[in-house]
Amino acid sequence: MSSAHGSQFSLLGQRRFAPFFWTQFLGAANDNIFKFAFTMLVTYQLSVGWLPPALAGLVIGAVFIAPFLLFSATSGQLADKYDKATLTRLVKNLEILIMVLGAIGLFTNLVALLLGCIFLLGLHSTLFGPVKYAYLPQHLAEHELTGGNGMIEMGTFVAILLGNLAGGLLIDLPADAWLPGTHAVGLGCLALAVLGRIAAQGVPPTPSNAPGLKVNWNPVSETWRNLMLAKENIAVYRSLLGISWMWFFGAVFLSQFPSFSKDVLHGSPQVASLLLVVFSLGVGIGSLLCETLSRRHVEIGLVPLGAIGMTVFAGDLYFASRGLAEGSGLHGVGEFLSIGAHWRVLADLFLLSLSAGLYSVPMYALIQLRSPASHRARIIAANNILNALFMIASAVIVGALLSSGVSIPAVFGLIALANLVVGAYIFLLVPEYLLRFLAWMLSRFVYRLRLVDDAHIPATGPAIIVCNHVSFVDAVLLMAASPRPIRFVMDHRIFKVPVLGWLFKLAKAIPIAPRGEDPAAYEAAFAAADAVLAEGDLLGIFPEGGITSDGQLQVFKGGVMKILERRPVPVVAVALVNLWGSFFSRAEGGRAMVRPFRRGLFSRVTVAAAEPIAPERVTPEGLRETVHGLLVAHGERVLLENREAAA
Repeated sequence: MSSAHGSQFSLLGQRRFAPFFWTQFLGAANDNIFKFAFTMLVTYQLSVGWLPPALAGLVIGAVFIAPFLLFSATSGQLADKYDKATLTRLVKNLEILIMVLGAIGLFTNLVALLLGCIFLLGLHSTLFGPVKYAYLPQHLAEHELTGGNGMIEMGTFVAILLGNLAGGLLIDLPADAWLPGTHAVGLGCLALAVLGRIAAQGVPPTPSNAPGLKVNWNPVSETWRNLMLAKENIAVYRSLLGISWMWFFGAVFLSQFPSFSKDVLHGSPQVASLLLVVFSLGVGIGSLLCETLSRRHVEIGLVPLGAIGMTVFAGDLYFASRGLAEGSGLHGVGEFLSIGAHWRVLADLFLLSLSAGLYSVPMYALIQLRSPASHRARIIAANNILNALFMIASAVIVGALLSSGVSIPAVFGLIALANLVVGAYIFLLVPEYLLRFLAWMLSRFVYRLRLVDDAHIPATGPAIIVCNHVSFVDAVLLMAASPRPIRFVMDHRIFKVPVLGWLFKLAKAIPIAPRGEDPAAYEAAFAAADAVLAEGDLLGIFPEGGITSDGQLQVFKGGVMKILERRPVPVVAVALVNLWGSFFSRAEGGRAMVRPFRRGLFSRVTVAAAEPIAPERVTPEGLRETVHGLLVAHGERVLLENREAAA
């Protein structure tokens, strides 16, 4: 697994990513060319008594989704049991067979056969879905996961967009042309399936994580078992639900584009296509932005940012689309764009879909990173089932609202309110999202944070992070630098500070008091610290015992040795550089938070990490010297003098 730092686009030049990317891109495009062309065929060209045009889109969508409900549990087990490169090639072989049948159906106008191909394409996507997301963590480093997922999400939505556009254009070719529309679609889909199989041949070996797995063929019990497994990690479980909600949210808009275009915007079918283009571009750009905004880590702090954007812009879309003038006839694209009010609609649509990209990519990356490797594909398969159920629920609920007389803009307004409630529910149940968001905001808009050797903070396994204590927000800045949550041991008095106390309680920080002041709290803190390490998590401590009042490095106390006596784990020394003198430090005669912006906006702060130290080599003095060396190396003048430690 390479860990070279480069743009997410550089992955397209590497064998571990490029063949897989193009395989999934071609498959997604092919699905959508065939589905959209078939929908247009039975809607506008063929008269089928048992499949009326008004129901064609609904029936085709339901048939495509059915395999996700029926076979996702089995496909997840297969993806965990067998080599994912081998499965990818077998799935692409199946796609070629499906497209041969599809071409026959298109050449002969056999609607029943074409509907059967839609079911098989759903099966093809069901088999490939767990492979797609379980493949990435085996070939990408932690700092590449966000960028890799962003590329996959961008590619998927661009493929959907191009597939719909190509399907509509090809099926519209006249029957007396040298290549009629049905023939063009059939041959084109078959050609894409062959190209996808060629791309799949380059996918590198991806060994099984559970070769001894015995497949459970009961989809209900297997799905339930994997959901219960995911529930053991609350962040993973809530992320599954969060992703499914995003599909519910997106399905509301995608399903209503034709009616929204015609009945609300008074636009032609081409305007509906424009809405799809804007939506797809928004999701794609939002997905790509995740790596830039996350400093390459799996930054789930972007999830609340995305949720806020989804609510704000969906709500504004409700206000922007009310009371638009009808005009005479339906607007073409040019006439539609000439009306100023419509640009606000397009901006809202673009920004809400961009926000959805920011919302979903970190969640996918978190699931990949924190799910047990042996069950990763099965957990993703369970997520696919949830996604399908949420999309079905979306169709039923929106249908019921429209049937009861609720307007399409009002549906958008209601979905904005629902998103606000769902977001608040998720973020309060899993405060890690909110904490990471606050850390991301602080490190972007209050300080200009620079990370040095942050890869030394381990992405997996237990470790202790020791750091100099400069300000009231040290813990928050360390959160921003870490690839995963840190549980901090903190002076019990900080919990009495307004706002910050609530924040650290939310972060499940461990309060500690001096042994002489509260012996029970002192021992309880060490027991809680040991429990954190026993669970394989990161523990953060500030061994100076308090925030510096003069900017100098204090004596490191021996608490870290007491923790290591119970559980020997690696220790990583981290230095906060150039934070002294900021608003949250005690630079005003020992007082903090007295003069806002005392160092101006975006003051530069560095978080520098040293290599992990084996537990048997750890001493408080050695850790202090290491932190001092980091401070000096990165430009801060610090006195390394012996001070009397507080009792």
